[in-house]
Amino acid sequence: MTGLLGPAEIRELAARLGVAPTKKLGQNFVHDPNTVRRIVTAAGLTPDDVALEVGPGLGSLTLGLLPVAGHVHAVEIDPVLAGALPETAARHAGADAARLTVHRADALRIAASELADPPPTALVANLPYNVAVPVVLHLLAELPSLRHGLVMVQKEVADRLVAGPGSKVYGIPSVKLAWYAHARGAGKVPPNVFWPVPNVDSGLVAFTCHEPPRADVPRERVFAVVDAAFAQRRKTLRAALAGWAGGPDRAAAALTAAGVDPGARGESLTVEQFAAIAASAPVGTPAAK
Repeated sequence: MTGLLGPAEIRELAARLGVAPTKKLGQNFVHDPNTVRRIVTAAGLTPDDVALEVGPGLGSLTLGLLPVAGHVHAVEIDPVLAGALPETAARHAGADAARLTVHRADALRIAASELADPPPTALVANLPYNVAVPVVLHLLAELPSLRHGLVMVQKEVADRLVAGPGSKVYGIPSVKLAWYAHARGAGKVPPNVFWPVPNVDSGLVAFTCHEPPRADVPRERVFAVVDAAFAQRRKTLRAALAGWAGGPDRAAAALTAAGVDPGARGESLTVEQFAAIAASAPVGTPAAK
């Protein structure tokens, strides 16, 4: 893995493009080649993989992905950065640059049809802090071709994504990611590998996709239960799901039918239990539609 960008190259490239990292877009550029190597290695890519990178920025991670993946889709919302990336790849990656497709697009709105040639199998990205969870969940919902991934996010967010039932930080992101995949922490990343230097640590989250826990209940219905349960996480599920079910008694009936204690709280439930509750929605209520 050669031709990676160090601090001097990052600063020179940014100056040449007239780019200053913006907080609005959550831009923190990786300028440490060893961190790039660590991410690419942890991602476990093979030549059969099609990597999807969100927010490639100046191209640090892109240059690490090109030699190991069969193809790389890079989705960049900043028009200047998106326009410059092919040239950066050609200059530093040689023949491997031919395997890069750059999409000037918002990752929160991109559709599978825009990434179909070839369809991505792995998400590998240094995600902007401010949209990390929505981006991951949108891409997992939109791209059934994804098989695995490794994302770098704010450490606090990483802890939430990999948390299990009973944890203090277990919540909506934890359950919704578990619907799509098994996730695990893959290490901490210090602030000094970024420009500008953030005031928090980052964390790596690896995930392996699996089939949804239940095929007989729509994802949207399950996620509605999850949202309701954690909107008032200090309340019992009987109370927290009252609005969802059409009253506390209907909520208790659905919970009992699903084998869940109505006095429990959402933070103690697995994604399978949330799916069972959604499947037990009382007939005739909005929750059953």
